[in-house]
Amino acid sequence: MARTAQHPTPTEAAAPARLIARHRTTLDRALTAVRTREHWSPYPEDTRVYGPGGAADGEASLAALLGRPLDLGQPGRDGTVGPEPDRGGERSPYGGDLGISYAHHDPAVLLPAMTAALPAWRDAGPEVRAAVCLEILDRINALSPLFAAAAEHTSGHNPVMAFHAGAVHAQDRGLEAVAQAYAEQTRLPATARWRKPMGPGRVVDIHKRFTPVPRGISLVVANSVFPAWNGYPGLFASLATGNPVLVKPHPAAVLPLALTVREARAALAAAGFDPNLVCLAPEHPGEGLARRLATAPEVRLVDYSGRTAFADWLREHARQARVFTSVSAVNSLLVESTDDYRDMLANLAFSVSLYSGQLCTSPQNLLIPRTGITTDEGPKGYEEVVADLGAALDALLGDDAAACAVLGALLGPEVRARVERAASGALGPVGVPSRTVRHPAHPDADVRTPVVVKLDAGRDADRATLLREWLGPVCFAVAVDCAEAGVALAAETARTCGALSVGLYSVSEEVTEAMTAACAEAGVMLSANLMGDWYISQSAVYSDLHGTGMNPAGNAVYTDAAFVAERFRTVVVRRYGGAT
Repeated sequence: MARTAQHPTPTEAAAPARLIARHRTTLDRALTAVRTREHWSPYPEDTRVYGPGGAADGEASLAALLGRPLDLGQPGRDGTVGPEPDRGGERSPYGGDLGISYAHHDPAVLLPAMTAALPAWRDAGPEVRAAVCLEILDRINALSPLFAAAAEHTSGHNPVMAFHAGAVHAQDRGLEAVAQAYAEQTRLPATARWRKPMGPGRVVDIHKRFTPVPRGISLVVANSVFPAWNGYPGLFASLATGNPVLVKPHPAAVLPLALTVREARAALAAAGFDPNLVCLAPEHPGEGLARRLATAPEVRLVDYSGRTAFADWLREHARQARVFTSVSAVNSLLVESTDDYRDMLANLAFSVSLYSGQLCTSPQNLLIPRTGITTDEGPKGYEEVVADLGAALDALLGDDAAACAVLGALLGPEVRARVERAASGALGPVGVPSRTVRHPAHPDADVRTPVVVKLDAGRDADRATLLREWLGPVCFAVAVDCAEAGVALAAETARTCGALSVGLYSVSEEVTEAMTAACAEAGVMLSANLMGDWYISQSAVYSDLHGTGMNPAGNAVYTDAAFVAERFRTVVVRRYGGAT
């Protein structure tokens, strides 16, 4: 049966008790999942669950939005963003302008309106807030095919990744944040009676109330790669802890978050709350709106995912706010030995190809001992491993239609320049060349297979190259002296450049223990000997933690207790009950 957007009327939904009853089971199940770290999700991954047309339904829904205004009814409108790219409009990486225009709003009007909405939301309490957040997520989930189409035509995702990262897995991250926020807000009892003996026949009796109090307006500054997946943790963690949320989308990917805010505002209004608890702030070209908003005194929380330079600026200038960052990462993978060489190669080929290496968790530096590796097929030299990886990439991506199901459209000229420079041989000898893929449905899309460049960790110029992020279909096969040197280089890269993931293929317990210790010290997740259909770039919501906050890749962790606990404080009221 298809999941359809069948929502209660405002009258039916106005009673918070009804929302709590509707969503309590899901909330309890999410609380269990984040405690046990088992596999679970309430949001199906099968597109057919959401309608008979599956992904085609999403494309049709998107087509109905193209070339039209998307107005959210927010206060303080003072202009229009878009629809043409030179006016801030979005252009699909697969070709063509979306032609959608959005209202621009004066922060001097918008921020006070959001502040005015806070008291009633604060006083509603953690359970009501969690239930309303789950209602928002249910509304978003019912529109998953549309959200997937929006992700495809703003971020360049392939259809499968668009449905996962742009829709259901982003929803999972949002629910995970709500569950963690609820758990932290209810860790203390709502009320307590404190009785202390003060001597023979005398007891002091004090009644106490513990109230979670939000910090203030929360600003979410989103990226263009995964606006929903990276944006939902902060959005829902802040909203569930009582903070109004202002979403500042990336100019190239406004639509996924505009749809999110639309559904949030509708759910809040239906539940009897001020819809200005969630607002959107699209910007004019070159306006620099994120800087103005991030330093506004009303803004007390900032969530940012994107480039390291702007994260540094936020930490320096947004002094009045708690700033959560998720930024550039250089991920390493050491190949030392394997007992399934062919499966390892297939897994590696998919990992470096997925979304054309534009994932923040994509492996960039493949560290290979220059003397070679041991396998179930016998010893394999460095050059042989590189050549066999090239053959695995050819097998995976040789057919254009099949390749487009794995790769993604390049996001822009900066990504294109990186892959072209690497493919030219300017960085080092090309071990596996890149080729341009013709997309069968979108001939204007720029789709490239990964280029594998051979580097040597012993050369200073090569080390300078590998110790920086090359977002896009660029991968380095780095010759290292030995496994120990590979472990040391992976740890150094994580400590100095930041990393979200380190990979290892080894049948040696000694090497595995050394890498485990090095990753613990450097503060980065380790994935060892992944085979089959699970890859280093994947993150299992409710189970894995995305990031550690211990290296330069960011201070935010999706989603641990620290991620939500900083968004509120607990205020205690003590009332003297007398002495007996």
